[in-house]
Amino acid sequence: MATLLEQLKQYTTVVADTGDMQSMEKFKPTDATTNPSLITAAANMPAYSHIVDEVLKEAKQKAGANADDKAIAAEAFKTLAVAFGKKILEIVPGRVSTEVDARLSYDREKTIAVAHDIIKQYEDAGISRERILIKIASTWEGIKAAEQLEKEGIHCNLTLLFGIHQAIACAEAKVTLISPFVGRILDWYKKDTGKDYVGADDPGVQSVTRIYNYYKKFGYKTQVMGASFRNIGEIIELAGSDLLTISPKLLEELDSKDAPLEKKLDAEKAKAMDIEKISIDQATFEKMHAEDRMAHDKLKEGIEGFSKALEELEALLEKRLKEIAEPVTA
Repeated sequence: MATLLEQLKQYTTVVADTGDMQSMEKFKPTDATTNPSLITAAANMPAYSHIVDEVLKEAKQKAGANADDKAIAAEAFKTLAVAFGKKILEIVPGRVSTEVDARLSYDREKTIAVAHDIIKQYEDAGISRERILIKIASTWEGIKAAEQLEKEGIHCNLTLLFGIHQAIACAEAKVTLISPFVGRILDWYKKDTGKDYVGADDPGVQSVTRIYNYYKKFGYKTQVMGASFRNIGEIIELAGSDLLTISPKLLEELDSKDAPLEKKLDAEKAKAMDIEKISIDQATFEKMHAEDRMAHDKLKEGIEGFSKALEELEALLEKRLKEIAEPVTA
């Protein structure tokens, strides 16, 4: 019998949720996603120190002799994710998601400007924008930034998505892809209720199932990519989703188990469901977001977490700059 991973690939596009390229070579995903935490983890691995050093040396050269290490590190982190992305695209046949600075999550214009810079870096390296997804937090401002970028042919992956209001706003903005965070939703409900959840009772699984069925019912082109899994039970319940982005640890577990895998999400069945259509403007979005405690809490926490990871990455780069600095001669 085929492994769970082999069967899953028949129903769903499997995406690697990691910055570790050795894992990608092993599990052969179609696409890959990164985030500030994953890039920071990869930057700490000796196997990728040469990528970090190349980026730092280039940033130092561009900044000039008078620039301090802190300023150089702040500039270098902007190109490090792209440097990893370029290497990843040598392995995966599909797309890589590269994230906009989470500290800009409530700034529409700066988000657009950073997205333009990311795309330019890839295109200057001869990589088509069709292979890039710009990853943006699912705030109202982030969704509106993505709407503008999509009109320019720049494809977006809206991340830190927890509520149906975020998902509908993304679909109406015609974004390419959304990443609802299954495991983080589960975390919130376990902490809030003191209960454990398994299988189809998992609130994260239920949230993604609801979003998937809504999209397919009303014919939205935006794809659903379940993310942030805590166990393979969640993945099994979402077999049939457009995409699933999975950590190396859970890919390993799926690849080690032989058992029948049923397709749980089905676009044709969703079309026949009785689902109410909701139209989302900014006032409705903000009202629904305020009323959804879980989505409100997890979006805020996620932006703060990714912002902290970026600060740690900048500190790491500043430290590495000092280590690779050439000795000053008289």
